[in-house]
Amino acid sequence: MNWFKRNGLAVLGAVAAMSAATSLSVATAMQATNQSQLGVTAGEKAPAFSLKDTKGKEHSLETILAKDSTKAVVLEWFNPDCPFVVKHHKNNTTMKDLAEKYADEGVVWIAINSGHEGHSTTGTERNNTAIKDWNIAYPVLMDMSGEVGRQYGAKRTPEMYVIAKDGTVVYHGAIDSDRSARNLGETNYVDDALRAHLAGETIPMQRTQAYGCTVKYRN
Repeated sequence: MNWFKRNGLAVLGAVAAMSAATSLSVATAMQATNQSQLGVTAGEKAPAFSLKDTKGKEHSLETILAKDSTKAVVLEWFNPDCPFVVKHHKNNTTMKDLAEKYADEGVVWIAINSGHEGHSTTGTERNNTAIKDWNIAYPVLMDMSGEVGRQYGAKRTPEMYVIAKDGTVVYHGAIDSDRSARNLGETNYVDDALRAHLAGETIPMQRTQAYGCTVKYRN
């Protein structure tokens, strides 16, 4: 009893301190997880990533941005069977035309498919077929774990991110102003964002709501 009288309070204090530290660590971890699930939008730093394309070639955002010739990077979340993606690739060539239009101005265009492994819209064969059918000249990266898509918070196909030379997202959202699966919008937000950004001007619309199919993550 004498020992407990002398040391009991100290022991209880130590246990309480350890419990508080554990709770703080758990809270910090949960906060970090929640932040990663929120993704990024205009005005925030783009998460670094390295993914392979359908031919097995590695593409690193950090390496691309570090090149002297790179002035901006466009990320396009991709699904070859989504009618909203088809709208801008097969029936109309919005993505291809924009990629070609800005290629000589140092804009690197990249598509990312974050559909999970085993889904009908993923895999090299299905995506290579789309690349050939639609004459896509830029890489389509495979993110079948969904890690990169979740880091960005991409929820739709197509969902667009324009990234500046310093790695800051300067535009995030829809490709254009028509949310149907058939018609092109009168305003192309990505075109406007690239034009303004490369001219050193303020981008008129930095954030819009992306529309399209849901990204086929594994639940």
